[in-house]
Amino acid sequence: MSDLDSPARLTAANDAIVEPSSHLDRNAVLLAIAILVATLGAWEGIVRLCHVPEMILPAPSAIVAALWKGLVSGIYVTNFLVTLGETLGGFALGASVGLLLGCIIGMSALLERAFYPFVVAFQPVPKVALVPLIIIWCGYGMSSKVVIAATIAVFPVLANTIVGLRAAPREEVNLLTACTASRWQIFRMVRLPQALPYILVSLDVAVILSVIGAIVGEFVGAQAGLGFLILQCNLYFDTAGEFAIILLLSAMGIGLHLLIDYAHRRIVFWNPPSTPSGKPQ
Repeated sequence: MSDLDSPARLTAANDAIVEPSSHLDRNAVLLAIAILVATLGAWEGIVRLCHVPEMILPAPSAIVAALWKGLVSGIYVTNFLVTLGETLGGFALGASVGLLLGCIIGMSALLERAFYPFVVAFQPVPKVALVPLIIIWCGYGMSSKVVIAATIAVFPVLANTIVGLRAAPREEVNLLTACTASRWQIFRMVRLPQALPYILVSLDVAVILSVIGAIVGEFVGAQAGLGFLILQCNLYFDTAGEFAIILLLSAMGIGLHLLIDYAHRRIVFWNPPSTPSGKPQ
């Protein structure tokens, strides 16, 4: 064995390949933390030096204090769970309907030509305009928020499912057809694996839209939830409390996104989600 092929040199070469990427990731995390700390410090300093009224723009310290107060009292936790339940219910309903309709339409060229124009026509309609009608039909309880969230979440899943099913390689479909495979076998062996990356990406979008739908529904009419709390804080000019609730909503969205991202990695392991640079994470 030559010196170039020795295990020590091969190990050093592998480390040289892997090390830059890890350094970049570490540097990116450190840079993000530095930017966050600098932004919060500048925010705190400007508010204090300029004596900005808390009603207009609270300092980060006041927001943290409001967040801690709401968590200790339990009011944030209770309403967080209400909004989370509405979000998950709407996401489950919207994703199920979108996936079912997408599979039905995507598997039939006739149904696609018949129904897709209606999908395209209804998709640009502002879903917020339907919220008052849904409140009238379903009431002020949790069911109306679930329906609103589902209405907003259904279209990304529906459209991406259709696109994913139609993106199956024609050669593979023709090969299975020549081998007398049934439509179910073609769907299970070719079309569904091809569509899974599209579907999981749409689920990531849909779960965030479900949070927005639940909050919009609570703005229009609700007796509990984080959206209801935001209206209460606005009524009493509690701007720090509003910022604290926004932080909770952000945490909810990030957590749900990470769950979908984990499912993407586990289910579609051959096509993992990409970073903003386009490289698999």
